[in-house]
Amino acid sequence: MEQSGAPLPPTEVRCDESAGLDEMSTLERLQLLNRHDHRAADAVAEVLPALATVVDAAAARLRRGGRVHYFGAGTPGRLAVLDAAELLPTFNLDEDVVMAHVAGGPAALTHAVENAEDATGQGIHDADAVTADDVVIGITASGTTPYVRGALQLARERGAVTALITSNPAAPLAGLADHVIAPDTGPEVLTGSTRLKAGTAQKMIINGFSTALMVELGRTWSNLMVSVVATNAKLRNRTLRILAEVTGLDEAANRELLEAADGDLKVAIVSSLTSASTAEARHSLLGHGGSVTSAVADLSSQHTSTVIKGEKQ
Repeated sequence: MEQSGAPLPPTEVRCDESAGLDEMSTLERLQLLNRHDHRAADAVAEVLPALATVVDAAAARLRRGGRVHYFGAGTPGRLAVLDAAELLPTFNLDEDVVMAHVAGGPAALTHAVENAEDATGQGIHDADAVTADDVVIGITASGTTPYVRGALQLARERGAVTALITSNPAAPLAGLADHVIAPDTGPEVLTGSTRLKAGTAQKMIINGFSTALMVELGRTWSNLMVSVVATNAKLRNRTLRILAEVTGLDEAANRELLEAADGDLKVAIVSSLTSASTAEARHSLLGHGGSVTSAVADLSSQHTSTVIKGEKQ
């Protein structure tokens, strides 16, 4: 809720370009929306240096046992929940490492919960588990959401790293954030509908943040999703394809490698690249935080095989 007399955030200002929205053809409307989606991407490109700083700060905190907390209401909260949930199967991440908090709780994921975003106290309550080792990221298109304010306030008091993702370069909540990510997405095609350009920018920023963070923490190898959890047939087949990219072997040979590694793709990769036993590969991975790159470098110095990252063996 904006304070009385305060200037409107850019997302609430009418867009001159879409004044005749209800008189356009369907194709014209879609083309206009698409043009504005491109503007969202351009706006995100401008804030990538600031986002990189947040990724690096988060990586340092997670390495010492910290966590990442997203806080948002409405569309931002739902996007945060989506991102956090998808990190579990994609990167085999424990569910309490990156967590999303949405105003109104689980019910708000599918239904609007009246007045939830205006509850500063609820934001404080939901942030109660935050510690000085954590990173708290508030997401609000207007940069004014009281729920996010409450979470950021408590996070600052606890000594956590704080960041704000907003489409308002003059966001009132910026003073509560160590890092401000503010793509200037401007007025929406449908006035005030921040699920459009602002939401697109938020999705891009959150995706970029979490993916870059997982790569930095060694949850990938080269550009391969080596931490994927194979919970269905599609993912089991993907696991075999990933292993084939690394080893250059046929399907039968890769199945044998996986079986020897008890289905652990990372163990199979490290073992195949270094000629180490599966036990040695598993031990090295544990000692290097699950990083295939670090485990391969470690074991390569102990075995005669010379491994060039990215080349098939």
